[in-house]
Amino acid sequence: MARALHRVRFPGETPQYRRARNGLLAAEIELRRQIEAVAAKRRQLPLGGAIPTDYVFDAWAPGEKAAKRMKMSKLFRPGKNTLFLYNFMFPENLDSATPCPSCTSIIDAIDGAARHVTDRINFAIVAKAPIAKFHKHAQSRGWRHVLLLSSANNTYNGDYRGEMANGAQIPVANVFKIRNGKIRHSWSSELVFAPPDAGEDMRHVDFMWPMWSIFDTTPDGRGRNWRGPMLDYT
Repeated sequence: MARALHRVRFPGETPQYRRARNGLLAAEIELRRQIEAVAAKRRQLPLGGAIPTDYVFDAWAPGEKAAKRMKMSKLFRPGKNTLFLYNFMFPENLDSATPCPSCTSIIDAIDGAARHVTDRINFAIVAKAPIAKFHKHAQSRGWRHVLLLSSANNTYNGDYRGEMANGAQIPVANVFKIRNGKIRHSWSSELVFAPPDAGEDMRHVDFMWPMWSIFDTTPDGRGRNWRGPMLDYT
């Protein structure tokens, strides 16, 4: 019998429910410990390699009326030495190409939190599509707080594994740190490249995609469509 871990009870619950819930709660506590243990290992990572070049992006900042060129080094604002970049799947030169619905779902949620995130670190999203096309999509979604970057004119996507040799886009997150004047790679959501267990998906960016955590609390769970709701995001 699972040990009671607190005294809180809910209306109409049965002894059978409470026994099962206590067992689940014990598992949730272990998961919480494991999440923190993994986070601690992530924080202890030594810095990776220095960036091969100071990439020049086309950037559209929140509230600005036009894009401008911006070096990667200029994405680090004074007092903030960490940069988080998310590769948004949006091809560069296909007229029929549309922005990824899954990436759109992620940034729909992140945009509202962006000002809280950027209070501590630097944050931006990178697409291969031209900046005007990317900005048009952002406007259609009502994004107001995320910094948009286009890598159409540099090799960032390919260098940091957001793009395959055939041009296919990959939704990968990368973290960079500036130290002693050098920008060095810190972490990547490499889980996307590791084969998942049977019946699972990669879950490499679940940490920034809140709807899955919500679905996981429900009796029906995530369902079978790991890419999220296929709504019309065009």
